[in-house]
Amino acid sequence: MTIATLSFTSSFTPHHTFHHRRRRHHLLKPTTKISSQVSLTTPPSITLQPTLKKTGVIVVGAGLAGLAAAIRLHSDNIPFLLVEASDGVGGRVRTDNVDGFLLDRGFQIFITGYPEARRILDYEALDLQKFYSGAKVYYGGGFHTVADPLRHLGDAIQSLTNPIGTIVDKSLIALTRIRVLTQSDDQIFSAEETSTINLLKRIGFSDSIVDRFFRPFFGGIFFDRDLETTSRLFDFIFKCLALGDNTLPAKGISAIPEQLASKLPSNSIILNTPVKSIDSDSESESSHTVRLNNGETLKAEYGVIIAVEEPEAVKLLAGKSNDIPVQIKPPRSTVCLYFSADRAQVPVPDPVLFINGSGHGIVNNMFFATNVAPSYGPPGKVLVSVSLIGLYEDVSDEDLKTKVVEELSGWFGKEVSVGSWKYLRSYRVKFAQPNQCPPTDLQKNPKLGLGLYVCGDYRTSATFDGALVSGRKAAEALLKDRSLVQAS
Repeated sequence: MTIATLSFTSSFTPHHTFHHRRRRHHLLKPTTKISSQVSLTTPPSITLQPTLKKTGVIVVGAGLAGLAAAIRLHSDNIPFLLVEASDGVGGRVRTDNVDGFLLDRGFQIFITGYPEARRILDYEALDLQKFYSGAKVYYGGGFHTVADPLRHLGDAIQSLTNPIGTIVDKSLIALTRIRVLTQSDDQIFSAEETSTINLLKRIGFSDSIVDRFFRPFFGGIFFDRDLETTSRLFDFIFKCLALGDNTLPAKGISAIPEQLASKLPSNSIILNTPVKSIDSDSESESSHTVRLNNGETLKAEYGVIIAVEEPEAVKLLAGKSNDIPVQIKPPRSTVCLYFSADRAQVPVPDPVLFINGSGHGIVNNMFFATNVAPSYGPPGKVLVSVSLIGLYEDVSDEDLKTKVVEELSGWFGKEVSVGSWKYLRSYRVKFAQPNQCPPTDLQKNPKLGLGLYVCGDYRTSATFDGALVSGRKAAEALLKDRSLVQAS
């Protein structure tokens, strides 16, 4: 019997569901000044009697992986519910609106070269705004340009003699580009691995370019200035950068999960609904019971897909599989600070990333977000984004702000009145990325047992693309087990 001949009925009525229309979904507007782009008002506190509700599949977590899993299920007309603990979709990929500025929750850049993203997302609708293909490196009291020669040949030629690496280093970058472009993603993810820092030394890069460019640039991507992250992830990111551009969606990074959510049936995403536990049912080997914090109980006839961050997955799946570790590697953390400024207080109009190659200070990278995407701020205003690596738990927001202002005043000199910038908000993101130091397995089987599957960027590559791939593969594993699609 195929799924097309089955029918599930459910009386489950969530407090709040995620609605959308054809072009753009509309949500209840919060009453507070600071609001999430996809936030809802807090549901009323109602005590409900636990009652059993049924559906085909329950996906726990509406981040990129959970949304991708739900889209794959929906493509085969599989009934499902996507339950999310927070007030909006996206997981870590969220945007807040503060005084007319779009604040992404932490430093996030979308690379158009991601292969899975190209397949599932509508880039034109996202209105992607491009960064300059390179960076300005702060070193020796000034800024030095590192440019992609295929996109900015003139700038690249002028930078050949700057102190950010030797001419040999710049030729090695070209050779590395050729190497990764001639490998498939599967070859990259299954290749012999070492740390990124060891790979760079093995290739022959000088200490100057490693310390002044690779540490702040890729350290800002991995949230790991020591570059202990696996060489597999470095090669994948390097390949994607060669194939695409660094961008921001015009409406904020949350436009990506919002677009994914708009592909799903109305009322299929249940917000403000934390999951307490997941249990197997005795009557069927593949069916599971999902218990919610509010006391309600849901039953999944075909299975459950766990699409939450690694620490939460460990809690929900404790004792259910040897594939889920009791302890995880310390996650990568970051602090992102936002400031606003008048246009006259910004030194450059270019959509360029500034990185710290000096080896000193707490700022890793910064950029003027409205130079990249003018829609990130009100007319005439500039949004400044500053990123630190680590959580700085022992430093207050006020002290961090003071240190950042002092440091950037040294970067830009007296011509830029950094002290006049208005502080907007800080984000401390404890789990910004899973720790992917070697040894890694970036092609983990999503199946934990019949009817129980897991996905997320910690199961694949710690990228937007990894999360999307992981979600799709988890759904396909479930479909294959249920004989709902032909096994490949």
